[in-house]
Amino acid sequence: MGAALKLSQVRKSFGNTEIICGVDLEVRAGERHAIIGPNGAGKSTLFNLISGRFPVSSGRIDLHGEEITRLRPFEINRRRLARSFQITNIFQRLSVFENIRCAALYSLGYRYSFWHQLAKLRDAEERSDDILRQIGLRSRRDTVAGLLTYAEQRALEIGVTIAGDANVILLDEPTAGMSRSETEQAVELILRITEGRTLVTVEHDMSVVFGLADRISVLVYGEIIATGTPEEIRGNAAVREAYLGTTLDEMGEVVAASVDTAEPAPRGGGNG
Repeated sequence: MGAALKLSQVRKSFGNTEIICGVDLEVRAGERHAIIGPNGAGKSTLFNLISGRFPVSSGRIDLHGEEITRLRPFEINRRRLARSFQITNIFQRLSVFENIRCAALYSLGYRYSFWHQLAKLRDAEERSDDILRQIGLRSRRDTVAGLLTYAEQRALEIGVTIAGDANVILLDEPTAGMSRSETEQAVELILRITEGRTLVTVEHDMSVVFGLADRISVLVYGEIIATGTPEEIRGNAAVREAYLGTTLDEMGEVVAASVDTAEPAPRGGGNG
C-alpha cells in the first residue's frame, strides 16, 4: 500500500535554533501511526509543519503523492487532511450540531452565499447527523458545545475533524487530561472513526499508543530515531535510552497507574 503522507528531510528552525532536524517519515495509507517522544522533542511542531500552520525551513511534504510543502492550512485541509489540537478547538457558543455542520459544508460543495438557508440543506443535515451518531453525541445535538463535558468536547472535535471528509487525520494528544475510563472510551471512538482512514497521532499515554498504533515513530530532539511495529519499538535499545533507561512497558504501567489513582491532568495536554 502506498504512502498517504511522506516527509523528506524536513527541517524547521526558529532563528538559529533547529527544532526539526531532517525528518524522514512515511505513513502508509490506511495505517494508524503514532509519534512518541519526550516533552520538547518537536512532536507538535511536526504536526504544525504537516498541516501548514508553520512554514517548513527546508525539505518536502507529500500528501497522497502530491507536494503540499508550501500550501496554506485551508488548502491542505481541502486536500482531505485534517487535524485536532492539544487544546480543544471548537465553537463554544454554537450547538453540537452546528459545529459539525460548519465543518461539513465545504466538502459538500457549498461556498459563502447569503441566499442559502442552512436548515434546508438536506445533505449537510444528513451528514452532520450521521457524524453525531458515529461520535456518540446525537442525544446532545442541540446542546451548546461549551456546556459539554471535557471528554464530550474532545469527541466533538474529532467529529469536526472528520466532517470535512478527511482521509488523513492528525490527532494531537487526543486523550490528554482524561480519566482512565474516559481514555478507554476515546480509544474506542478513535478506532471506530479512523476505520478506512489514515491516522497520525501524538500521544504520551503508552497504553493508548500500543492500543491504537500499527506502527510507531520515536522523535527525540527533532530527529526520528526509530520506526517500527509496537513490538519492535518495545525492544529497541535506542528508544529505551531516549526514555532515560525506562522500558516502554514500564512507562505504560506508570501512566496507567497514575491515571487511575490521581486527578486528571490539566486540560489541553503537555508540551510537544
